[in-house]
Amino acid sequence: MSVRSEREFINGIPDLLQVQAFGVCIYALRDGDEVVLVDSGFLGASGKLGAALRRAGWDRCRIVGIILTHGHLDHSYNAFRFAREFGAWVAAPKLDAAHLAGDYEYSGSARVCGFLESCGRRLFGYQPPVDVDWFSPGRHFDVFGGLEVIALPGHTEGHCGLLCARRRLLFCGDLFASFWWSSHLPPAILNSLPEEIPASVRSALALEIDGVLPAHCDRATPAVHLGRLRKLAADRVQ
Repeated sequence: MSVRSEREFINGIPDLLQVQAFGVCIYALRDGDEVVLVDSGFLGASGKLGAALRRAGWDRCRIVGIILTHGHLDHSYNAFRFAREFGAWVAAPKLDAAHLAGDYEYSGSARVCGFLESCGRRLFGYQPPVDVDWFSPGRHFDVFGGLEVIALPGHTEGHCGLLCARRRLLFCGDLFASFWWSSHLPPAILNSLPEEIPASVRSALALEIDGVLPAHCDRATPAVHLGRLRKLAADRVQ
C-alpha cells in the first residue's frame, strides 16, 4: 500500500476511503467485496475513484450503491454513469428530486446556482439517474455498520447527513466546508433555504458524534473537522 493510499483511509479505518476529486470528496465504504459510495462527484471523479480503489487494493471490489447527500451537480454528476457501469443502485433525498431532474426553480441570490448548474448540465452532458430509491429523514441503510439519514436542510431542501452511530461519525455533505485555511458555511448563492442552515448546524452538533466527514474538505481527521464546525458555530451561528 502506498503512502498516498494510507492517507486516503480515514483514521486508519480499513473500510473507509476518502477520494478527493477536484474539490469534492467521495467516500467509499467497503463491506467484504462490495463498496457503497457517499456521493458520486463531478468531472474527473471516475478516474480519481478508480485510482484510489486500486491503491487501496479494492480494485476487485464491486460498487453496488450510491447514496447522495443532496442533488447538486457536483455530487450527483456521476450517479447515472456509475449506476450504468457498475449496476449500482442510487438512493437520494426525495425533497431533492427536482434538483436531480434539473428542473428546480431557484429564487433570490440562489438563481446564480441555478444558472451555473444549468450551464454545467448542458456543457458536460449530465444525465439524471433513473430508478432512484427516494428516501426521507430517518431512513436506515445497512452499510458501514448502519447509516441513518439525518435532515440537514438549508443548502437544499433535502440536504442530509448520514449518521453512523456505531462509529460516532457523521457524513455531513455540504453543511460546511472545512479546510485548514478556512472553514465556512456554503456561500449564499448556493443555498436554497439559507434561513434553515443555523438550525441544521445545531442539529449536527447535538448528535453523539466524535467526528464529521464533509464533502468539501482537506485531509484532516474527522475530529479536527468537528472542532472546526464547533468553532464556526460559535462564531457564526446564533
